[in-house]
Amino acid sequence: MCRWPSTSDPTHALIASLRRQPLLLVIRPRDPLQLAPLLEQLQALGLLHVEIAWQASLPGWVEACRQLVEAFPALHLGAASVCDAAGVEAAASAGLAYVVSPILSRRILESGRSAGLAVVPGVMTPTEVERARRWGSPIVKLFPAVGLGPDYWRRLRDPLGDPLPFCVAAGGLGPADVIPWLEAGVDAVVLGSALLNPGGTGADLEAGTAEPLRHLLAQLPHQRLH
Repeated sequence: MCRWPSTSDPTHALIASLRRQPLLLVIRPRDPLQLAPLLEQLQALGLLHVEIAWQASLPGWVEACRQLVEAFPALHLGAASVCDAAGVEAAASAGLAYVVSPILSRRILESGRSAGLAVVPGVMTPTEVERARRWGSPIVKLFPAVGLGPDYWRRLRDPLGDPLPFCVAAGGLGPADVIPWLEAGVDAVVLGSALLNPGGTGADLEAGTAEPLRHLLAQLPHQRLH
């Protein structure tokens, strides 16, 4: 199963893993089982963190994700776009290691803790960042990041004070944005459709993307301490 060591707090284990490799890829497949060839390719490239979009309307989503977890134990697979407790329960049933949400929801945070999952809630405003901090979340997703700019997170440090949560920037960012955003002060970056074939099933890389992704992974800072 795609779980952290039993002695680890799941959220801090996710943060530690993202410090080693501050990059995630989110995938929205028509059928999660179609992801196997893509996950094989991503694993061979050295990518660690992959989010699979939660699809409440797909009856076989849990079982399909469970099979992927078993087939790719070296990958840290999580559920993306989780907006309610049902998504948390589905992710836990599938054996996924974490859930990522576009919203800040206390119920999702509490459901994740009860299920033993790391939860990455979505924030955008200073009020949401402070609320996430008060609710005990050491990690947040800055979303949608593209409209805020890479300096946005750093500008929050003085008015809100340290320590800010571990920040994962997501939404509209491409491979060329990763290093500048990391250098500007966010802790990790999520990539999505910019890497995937727009004419495919959502389960294959865009032509010519593999080598740039390999190069990007080689450029990423490792064990960054903040």
